[in-house]
Amino acid sequence: MKKLTKTLTALAATGFLTFTTSQAFAADPTPLQFQTHHNASSLQGKALLRFADLVKEYSDGTVQIEMHTSSSVVNSNEAFEASSMGIIDGDATGAGYITGKNPAFQFYGDIMGGYSTPEQLLGWYKDGGLDLANELYHKFNMHLVGVFIATPESLSSTTPLAGINDLKGWKFRSPPGMESEIFQKLGAGPVVMPFGEVFTAMSTGTVSGADASTLAVNKKLGLYDIAKYATYPGFHSMPIEHIAINLEKWNALNDTQQKAMQDAIATIAPEVIAESNKLDQEAAKELTEAGVTLEDWSNEDRLAFRKAAQDVWADWATRSPEAKAAYDAHIAYMKKNGILD
Repeated sequence: MKKLTKTLTALAATGFLTFTTSQAFAADPTPLQFQTHHNASSLQGKALLRFADLVKEYSDGTVQIEMHTSSSVVNSNEAFEASSMGIIDGDATGAGYITGKNPAFQFYGDIMGGYSTPEQLLGWYKDGGLDLANELYHKFNMHLVGVFIATPESLSSTTPLAGINDLKGWKFRSPPGMESEIFQKLGAGPVVMPFGEVFTAMSTGTVSGADASTLAVNKKLGLYDIAKYATYPGFHSMPIEHIAINLEKWNALNDTQQKAMQDAIATIAPEVIAESNKLDQEAAKELTEAGVTLEDWSNEDRLAFRKAAQDVWADWATRSPEAKAAYDAHIAYMKKNGILD
């Protein structure tokens, strides 16, 4: 909160808030300031910039989003709160950044080991997940417009990672939260550190591997200059990118403008999946030719990972009523669609 207060003061001094506040009352067009942590040249960054262009097109120019990339206004973990307070208008990061506000956000940020494809997870949102999520988001003065998802992420390692037994004693970079708990149950040694420190940590041997991103992004980061093993196709993690807006700003939009934002997300979501798949396939071919071993876990090992994940899901479901509701909804959907027995 102190950081946000300082940010608010600084933005006011630069005229940023003066612009957004004074223009917000204009009847036509409606300007909105969004922020993402992704850079403009990344898969997700490009998709979000296209989202902003599509909103303008679909709304006939009545809604104009400026998408600030690379966390250029506030820190990544402050974007949601900054939006809820009206410092900016929208947050394009993900619910994984805000699990500290309510454990339920974990179930809207990454269902570790739960779904095999982005399409399955998007199906959950279409089948009532979005409405359920907004019961939570609205409590924080935010509205979840929609989500999009890239391909499952790949683990990178300097040692073989052919199956679940190789996790025992494996020290690797991990994001905080549910993931660390799952891997600890399987005997691994997760080390929580920022994304930007992964390459250095692996270079110095501080860790033997990393959960960073998709195969293509890991390759771009240079991880496979060091790590000669990777799990592919990925299975353990599929972070959900959300597009959320200040609830008061959302309610101020008319039905046509709200639909324009929803339709824009519906357009970019399949595009992200297709492009992410394409980039991963290209990376897989290049890495194989370069001598990197791509390790496709057996169904038995994948199921063992999921079993450990299910135990952790159930524990997280006890941490708040909203978490229990989200957990129950995921389990019901998975069983209905044959994803879970």
